Amino acid sequence: MNVPSFVFLGFAIAGAVLYSAAGRFGGRDGIVAKLVLLALNLAFFATFVSSFSTLEGWMSLLPYVGFLVAGYIGVNAVRGGSRAMFVGFIALIIFAFFWLKKYTFIPDGMTLQFAFVAIGLSYVFFRVLHLIIDVGQGAIEERISPLSYLNYTLNFPALVSGPIQFYQDYKKTEAEPEKLDIFALSYAAERIIAGLFKVLIASALLQFWQKGLIAQLDDATDPMTRIGLIALIGAIYPFFLYANFSGYTDFVIGAARLFRLKLPENFNNPFTAENFITFWSRWHITLSNWLKTYVYTPLLMTLMRRMPSAKLEPWFAVFAYFVTFFLVGAWHGQTAEFLFFGVLQGAGVAGNKLWQVAMQGWLTKKGYRKLAGDKMYEAASRGLTFTYFAFTLLWFWSTWAQIGEFANAEGLGGFALAWLIVFVAATPALALYTFVLKKARGVQLAGDPLFASRYVRTATATAMIAITLGSTVLLAAPAPDIVYKNF
Repeated sequence: MNVPSFVFLGFAIAGAVLYSAAGRFGGRDGIVAKLVLLALNLAFFATFVSSFSTLEGWMSLLPYVGFLVAGYIGVNAVRGGSRAMFVGFIALIIFAFFWLKKYTFIPDGMTLQFAFVAIGLSYVFFRVLHLIIDVGQGAIEERISPLSYLNYTLNFPALVSGPIQFYQDYKKTEAEPEKLDIFALSYAAERIIAGLFKVLIASALLQFWQKGLIAQLDDATDPMTRIGLIALIGAIYPFFLYANFSGYTDFVIGAARLFRLKLPENFNNPFTAENFITFWSRWHITLSNWLKTYVYTPLLMTLMRRMPSAKLEPWFAVFAYFVTFFLVGAWHGQTAEFLFFGVLQGAGVAGNKLWQVAMQGWLTKKGYRKLAGDKMYEAASRGLTFTYFAFTLLWFWSTWAQIGEFANAEGLGGFALAWLIVFVAATPALALYTFVLKKARGVQLAGDPLFASRYVRTATATAMIAITLGSTVLLAAPAPDIVYKNF
C-alpha cells in the first residue's frame, strides 16, 4: 500500500473508527483497543507481502519476524543483566540490521539468497535499538508487553519512513491522548491535505522538471547552457526531496492524529538555516536527534572523561560531530556513493563546528556573535549551507558515473562554476524567502496572526485539495515514490 495515497487514507479513517469504537470497551488503554491497533498494524504490513498463498510469501516474513523476536528478547534480557549481555545484544541487533540490509562489507555468500520483506526495517531498527539501550540503562523502567512492543515498532503510520519516535513519547501520547474534537480533526485534515499536495503535485513537478533538464543536458552544445543546466539540476533536487519527504511526514502525522497519537515533527524550515549544524537540527530531525542522543553525546562524554581538558573539549566536539553525521549519511544506503555522502555530511557539520571554534578564538565569542548577526554574513551563510547540501546530494540521488559525466561536461572549472551559480542565486533568494516568511508571521488581524488563522488555513487547504484532486484525476499520472521508503 502506497503512502501517501487515497487508499491509505481510507484505510486509516476506517481503522480510526474501529479503534475509537474499541476504546469504549475497557477504556482507551484497554486490551481491545490495543488488539485492534495491532490488527491494523499487521494488516498494513501484510500489504507488502507478495502472496500468502505460496511458501515463498510466508518465507519472506521470517527475517523480519526474526529481527523483531531478537529485539524483544534483547529488551527483556538487558533489564538488570550484565554489561556483557547489554553490549552483546546491541552488537547483535546492529549486525542483524547490516546483514539484512546487505551492506557491502557483508560477503554475498553470507547474505540471504531469497527475497524477503524489508519495508521500514531501518526505522524499526532505530526503535528496537533505542528500547534495548534505554531499558539496559534504566531509562525505561516499565515492563514492555509483547503487545506494546509490536504496536510501537510496527506503528503503521510511521512504519514506511518514520518519523523515529522514542518509546516514552509514544506511550505518553497513548496514555494521555489529545482530544479528538473538530479542531483536532481539522488539524489532521490540514496535514493530510498538505502532505498529499507536496507529494502528488509539488514533488512530482520538481521531479519531472529535473528529469527534463537532465535530458536537455545530453543535447546541449553551448558551454554556458550546459553549466546552467548542471546548476539547475543540482539546485532542484533538495526542493524535490523536501517536498517528497516532508509531504510524507505531513500526511502520516495527520493520519496518526486520527488515532489521537502525536508523531514527532521531522522538518522545520530547513532552508532558512544559517549554517550546516542548524540545518541538521531542522532536516530529518528525528534521525539526527536519535544519533545525537545515542552517538554524539555518549562519544563526547567518553572523550571528555578520558582526557579532561577545557582546551580539548571543542576539538572533541568536532570529532564527535564528524562521526555522528558520517553515520547519518552512511545509514542511507549500502553503496560507495552513500558512504561518501556520509563523509560529506560529517565533514560539513564538523567543518562548521571547526569554523565556529576558529572564529571565536580569533574574534572572541562576542565578536563572532556580532558577525553571525550581520545580515549579509547571515545571507551568505544560508546560501552556502544550501549549496553545500545540494552538492552532497549528488551522491544521494546519482551514481559515480553520472557525477563524472556532470564534472566532465565542461571540465572541473565549469563544474565548479555551476555550483558558484547555485550559491549566487540561492543567497538572495533564500534571504528574500526568510524575510517574507518572517514578515508574514507578523501580519495580524484582530490581534491574531493572519496566516495562521483558520480562515486562511481553510482557504489554503481547500485550494490544495482542489488542485490535487483535479490534477490526479485529469492526469492520472503515478505519484513519485517516497524516496525514504528505500532506506
